[in-house]
Amino acid sequence: MTKGFFNVPDPINEPVKSYHPGSSERMVLKSMIAEMRSTVVELPMLIGGREVKSKTKIEIRPPHELSHLLGYYYQGDEGDVSQAIEEALKARTAWSDLSWQHRASIFLKAADLLAGPYRAKINAATMLGQSKNAYQAEIDAACELADFYRFGVKCMAQIYQMQPDSNPGMWNYNEFRPLEGFVFALTPFNFTSIAGNLPVAPVMMGNVCVWKPSKAAVYSAAIIMEILKEAGLPDGVINLVYVSGSAAGKVIFNHPSFAGIHFTGSTEVFQAIWQTIGANLCNYKSYPRIVGETGGKDFIFAHPSADVKALATAIVRGSFEYQGQKCSAASRVYVPSSIWEETWGYTLLQLKRLKMGPPEDFTNFINAVIDEASFDKLKGFIDRARDDSDATILYGGNCDKSKGYFIEPTVILACKSDYITMKEELFGPIVTIFIYDDHQLEETLTLVDTTSTYALTGAVFAQDRYAIQHITRRLGNAAGNFYINDKPTGAVVGQQPFGGSRGSGTNDKAGSVFNLLRWVSIRTLKETFVPATDFMYSNFLPEKDE
Repeated sequence: MTKGFFNVPDPINEPVKSYHPGSSERMVLKSMIAEMRSTVVELPMLIGGREVKSKTKIEIRPPHELSHLLGYYYQGDEGDVSQAIEEALKARTAWSDLSWQHRASIFLKAADLLAGPYRAKINAATMLGQSKNAYQAEIDAACELADFYRFGVKCMAQIYQMQPDSNPGMWNYNEFRPLEGFVFALTPFNFTSIAGNLPVAPVMMGNVCVWKPSKAAVYSAAIIMEILKEAGLPDGVINLVYVSGSAAGKVIFNHPSFAGIHFTGSTEVFQAIWQTIGANLCNYKSYPRIVGETGGKDFIFAHPSADVKALATAIVRGSFEYQGQKCSAASRVYVPSSIWEETWGYTLLQLKRLKMGPPEDFTNFINAVIDEASFDKLKGFIDRARDDSDATILYGGNCDKSKGYFIEPTVILACKSDYITMKEELFGPIVTIFIYDDHQLEETLTLVDTTSTYALTGAVFAQDRYAIQHITRRLGNAAGNFYINDKPTGAVVGQQPFGGSRGSGTNDKAGSVFNLLRWVSIRTLKETFVPATDFMYSNFLPEKDE
């Protein structure tokens, strides 16, 4: 077999296409949307490379157009999960033995497929199945997922180059082994890129995986598997199952070869999983790796020196892009009274320009929330704010699910800093603003730091550099990704490794070496070239005159 030290291509972030009127990419995407809307698909599970169907077919309908049928997926059960684990473990030896440059080639090819022939298809599936507008789908499904794969390969190579020093007479080196068993990937609906990265990151390091996507993102998940298969991923390395959370958990967390979970979802689910794993520790071959990014109650804090136009834009973009259904979305804003009126004036001007409707109309900035449960929850908070004396709805608040799950961008003014929508994660197009007295800046910073159990993202707006330094230090533990004079969303792979702590997760920074290191078990080897042949150390030898 040919040997060599291999340098992987230097990754570059995939350029984001504009989709402006008349552009070629706009025409291609519109054509793909029309084609996918006209086809009723049936999506089987993929286990060991085989298409697996069940007796239960679940409809797939766009959240913004409930009358339209996109297709069906086949829902599995515990038996399918057991089969997926079995197939993963069958594939493990051959996959982990494959030279790393061949693993790298698969995911570099997948990135090029995403950026090229599959770009319109993955974007259209995300738009139709998850109700994202064209720009949000582009930066997520095509660009960020390609970035995850390209930068992941670079990070993999960097990890393999992490080697210890060796003294004369010996050679020390590290082997980065995959975990002993299989990894479970449990992925969310809101980012196609996250759904495509969570199973691949462990697999890139030689692991095998059982992948359960969100039931609201099955359409795009199936296309990700199509891309990976075309890129050359062997059968059984990733096994895609459409099952309930209870069916997956019952089998996976009781299996002795369970080696880790890669998770993005709610804090409550993650904590329950952690407890289950803890209760079953004695049943596993090794301590499972638990890697998770959960919720956020992300903030924008404005200093009196803030640029109010930039602040207003950050409030609108940070709160309402993808209907606020980003873990990083701005959900609470603290504005000093001295700049409030001017800030609100600029914010209102932008809010009035927002259009809401289906993503097939590229001029719509706001689309539908993901499902009825989310719609009802969000409407409940809006109705409560409308009736509470401690809150005022400054803008929006209209909700309509007659055709799709549409909630108007809503701005709530809280009279109390601990009003419920300042504390609880909503995950929708609702932002709550609290006006603070300029002289109570320190007290307000304490509120920012202590009001929420989360610590995912946050932003400060200020022109005063002393204030920026002070606020950044004061809020040192309040966010894993902190932004200065920018909205708290939009982390780019290779530029802002993403993740939070406290109630927001394990902060293992997706798309970085810090994350990929969690999916290997290091073996350190020492070889001595001329080993000792006598037990006696020199200091124990007698002097010559003794």
